[in-house]
Amino acid sequence: MNPLAEELNRTLTGTCAARLLSASGTRMYFPKGILSQSAEASEKAKVFNATIGMSYVKGQPMILDAIRAHLPGLSPVEAVAYAPTAGVPALRKRWKEELLRKNPSLKGVPVSLPVVVPGLTAGVSFLADLFVDPGDAVVLPDLFWPNYRLILEERKGARLATYPMFTRSGGFNVEGFKAALETEGRVRGKVVTILNFPNNPTGYSPTLAEAEALVAALEQVAAGGTDILVVSDDAYFGLQYEEGTLRESLFARLAGRNPRILAAKVDGQTKEDYVWGFRSGFLTFGCPGFQEDQYEALVKKVMGVVRSCVSNSAAPTQYILHKALETPGYEEQKARYRKILEERYRKVKDFLARHPAPACLRPLPFNSGYFMSFECDGVSAETLRKKLLDEKGIGVIALQEKWLRVAFSSVEAEDVEPLYTEIFAAARALMG
Repeated sequence: MNPLAEELNRTLTGTCAARLLSASGTRMYFPKGILSQSAEASEKAKVFNATIGMSYVKGQPMILDAIRAHLPGLSPVEAVAYAPTAGVPALRKRWKEELLRKNPSLKGVPVSLPVVVPGLTAGVSFLADLFVDPGDAVVLPDLFWPNYRLILEERKGARLATYPMFTRSGGFNVEGFKAALETEGRVRGKVVTILNFPNNPTGYSPTLAEAEALVAALEQVAAGGTDILVVSDDAYFGLQYEEGTLRESLFARLAGRNPRILAAKVDGQTKEDYVWGFRSGFLTFGCPGFQEDQYEALVKKVMGVVRSCVSNSAAPTQYILHKALETPGYEEQKARYRKILEERYRKVKDFLARHPAPACLRPLPFNSGYFMSFECDGVSAETLRKKLLDEKGIGVIALQEKWLRVAFSSVEAEDVEPLYTEIFAAARALMG
């Protein structure tokens, strides 16, 4: 094993992070090669700096006029230079400040400095590289983002251990979640789980009581001797529409809770700030008792993963996002868009209240986010999807032949009623 990896592993010795690391995570390190030497030269090479593979003119990176014309708010460095592997320092610092502002439960809880990753998909994938071995179980609700399967099963050879997401009464199935953790934790003494709220595909966020019950369940399993990596996939953070739902990240309630629980937050401005194509996300860790050097060891392992597959995240989006966060009125602009999304959500709720769904469609609980879903009973979700697309020109998503996901986020408020009217009519037609 590389001595640098051994050094990081020694720093993490005795922590749940060390016990949770996969074989590849144990081997991972950030090399003291070109990048670290270039970083050192950027501080000390005052005469000539011939370290990094970029081209300069008069101290600035070369930039084509055809490129500069479309990026008038950025300097050449911001527009075309490489970003540091862990991300632009000012943006990392600013995002951590945002985490503390948005999640009051983090007050006084030490967490790592966020690492910039090229989108939330990459954040989940990088965590899998560090903490998931072939054959490991990853605990998920039965209603999960389909890309988890590609990342965890196909790339990492893991096994998805699912539990029913909802109870018969329509609440989050905390007992099912806890039972899955206990079952899988007994196999290897450790387990990985992902909690995605607001959930894709259901648009559900836990109530405050359910959130407390989830935390209590995790603590009870940890108290039994199981190390747990809890990944909070916060892609749709901040889009809760009902009182009494959890508006913080679960990460905030877990980061300082139990030394056997390593909390990881995957988030970003993709959907929070309406920049889907920017592909910029963040990865942050929290665990009680962790010292600064231990957080830095985890960060360096993430940097090793970043360096080994994408080298670094795109610089222009990072600088644009940092400037946007510093722009007066930024939060007010976001609030306007959030209000539009909430209006669409309310329209869906109103339609479902006024129009009983066909017997073959059962609306699943939803209170937040971009989506809602129907459980199909007696009709194929894929058949219904194709009927709507081919006959009506309406696009929806079928999942596992059993569920139909509707993204109300992309439908104008005045089009909600016609859309759902057509969905119900098509479902009734299939029932015969």
